[in-house]
Amino acid sequence: MNHPGNVLTARLSLLMAVACGVIVANIYYAQPLVGPISQALGLSPSAAGLIVTMCQIGYGLGLLLVVPLGDLFENKRLVLCSVGICTLALFCAATSQTAIIFLISAFFIGLSSVAVQMLVPFAVHLAPPGTGGRVVGNMMGGLMFGIMLARPISSMVTELSSWHAIFYLSAACMILLILLLYRALPERKPDSTLSYYALIGSMLKLMLTAPVLRRRALYHACLFGAFSLFWTTVPLLLASPVFGLDQAGIGLFALAGVAGAIAAPIAGRVADRGWLKPATCLAMLFVAFAFLLTQLSSSGSTRALVLLTFAAILLDFGMAANMTLGQRAIFLMNPEFRSRLNGMYMSTFFVGGALGSAIGAWSYAFGGWSMSAWIGFSLPVIALLYFATERD
Repeated sequence: MNHPGNVLTARLSLLMAVACGVIVANIYYAQPLVGPISQALGLSPSAAGLIVTMCQIGYGLGLLLVVPLGDLFENKRLVLCSVGICTLALFCAATSQTAIIFLISAFFIGLSSVAVQMLVPFAVHLAPPGTGGRVVGNMMGGLMFGIMLARPISSMVTELSSWHAIFYLSAACMILLILLLYRALPERKPDSTLSYYALIGSMLKLMLTAPVLRRRALYHACLFGAFSLFWTTVPLLLASPVFGLDQAGIGLFALAGVAGAIAAPIAGRVADRGWLKPATCLAMLFVAFAFLLTQLSSSGSTRALVLLTFAAILLDFGMAANMTLGQRAIFLMNPEFRSRLNGMYMSTFFVGGALGSAIGAWSYAFGGWSMSAWIGFSLPVIALLYFATERD
């Protein structure tokens, strides 16, 4: 293994965590802008979910087909190439005038944003032994702040300018990030001699033979599906005549979810103490209860908006905690497989996220928020029922 040992300094850890947040935000900028983007590009309300879904499909395929390359090729170069492609895709999205161009750009934004999931196992490889949970928690903390801040930032930038502006701004951030990572990241060349096809083929074997990976991926597919459904449909609800919020108001609402980002570092430390199973159960209950909260008051009232805000915090907290717990569990397996394990874990639950976004937009169009919320509630319940069959 060609890499310096235990070189994850506090400064490098901070940079990698920030990079995770800045990169992953690209997947979520469009979520609160589904309405204005679909109107500008001529997409029907029932097809509006594709704006988010295409990005998530790209991300899911990238997790499955690109992230495993971290077990095969030099990690620093992979990260920089991915961020470079993301920069070009963001520029194409910013300049797009038709739905097809935007949707293709969104796909490549998602595909290249998997650089985040190259950085996480990279950081674990560079960290001192016994600190895996803490390191994953820190990286996931940065990632979650990026996810949570992406929505309010994109809403506010759109309010001040147009939806094109957020993609131009992010492209500029990616260029700066490339320069910083080029100077700071050490090189790491894995020892693997597998071919690419053998590498990808080994991932299916891992899923079939590793129950920890399989369970953790399916648990989080349900929770991330609920998360994606919520944040795809809630902006539509808030912008509707029921609440009548503008993009600035939707952005302020989305800030509530930022509180959930603190769950990642907490979950990492809890997992290091051996409390993995009770923490997992609690995370699933948080997500389920979040959807129930939204049904306790009539839509449009101040009480309903307050409950919706608390629901967003609970939902994001539970989702962030469960994702960190899952990654910590799979990273305890063979270190030489970390990129492949991470790729399978993330790609599986991002399929859940893509389905959640698509189902959310469809269910809201045909049955309103109530239909969307009950579907969202069912997903963590399914995860809990499957979790109940887990044995030590």
